[in-house]
Amino acid sequence: MATNKKALCVGINNFKNYPSAALQGCVNDANDMSKLLQNLLGFQCNDITVLTDAQATKANIISNLTAMVDGAKAGRYSNLVFSLSSHGTQVPDLSGDEPDRADEAFCPHDLAQSGNQWDTNHVLLDDELRDLFIQVPANVLLEVFLDTCHSGTGLKAIDMLLDRTPRYLPPPSLEAFEEVDNKRSRGLRHGLLEKGMVHNILWAACRADQTSADANISGGWHGAFTYFFCKEMTACNNSLSRAELLAKVRTDLKKGKYSQIPQLECEATKRQLEIG
Repeated sequence: MATNKKALCVGINNFKNYPSAALQGCVNDANDMSKLLQNLLGFQCNDITVLTDAQATKANIISNLTAMVDGAKAGRYSNLVFSLSSHGTQVPDLSGDEPDRADEAFCPHDLAQSGNQWDTNHVLLDDELRDLFIQVPANVLLEVFLDTCHSGTGLKAIDMLLDRTPRYLPPPSLEAFEEVDNKRSRGLRHGLLEKGMVHNILWAACRADQTSADANISGGWHGAFTYFFCKEMTACNNSLSRAELLAKVRTDLKKGKYSQIPQLECEATKRQLEIG
């Protein structure tokens, strides 16, 4: 049965050129989000594309997102969801308009470097995602879930415990690190929800100065944010507002001794509505 919904759920545990950077919970996150969309939010299986590990190259992710946005512009979709679980990283401001800042970026399976920096053909830049998402018509609901770290500056000893790993990959060289070190991270709100995108909704697993955890919870590996988000959504049968849901997820993370504080960026009216 056809619906007016489309989703892309991406989870990357393994990185082609950086095997030592492997994570354990990101593929589970993508599958968990897919199940949640089907069980609670009216998505059909064929409404959802799940990309994991080797499937989740930059080109494939961008291609699928572009098709989603084009479908929304053509009137085929009124509800879009994008979830991404992977490492976050940083690059120097590439647009040149804010040289004192570092841009947020996300690691696809084919992450690679060019010289001392990440290769822009093989890293997902927040500017690129913004340029896509800004095309989504105002009458289409776009909800984005990012279970990644946005900065390495929030690393604490607790993040390095055996049952959790920070989802942050530093720049690939000392020179690249020095280019972003001590620069202000502009944050995902600025990078993805600039003027013209206020109708979209962004869930981020942590603040811009924090790390998000890849964690062993209840006998399996998950993103801590994604695990508790799915848990609370299922427990309430999607009967809570976004604001109420956020409060419960924050409480769960605090009880689990996770330092990350999830963020919800959207219009005030949408904070008081249920998801979907």
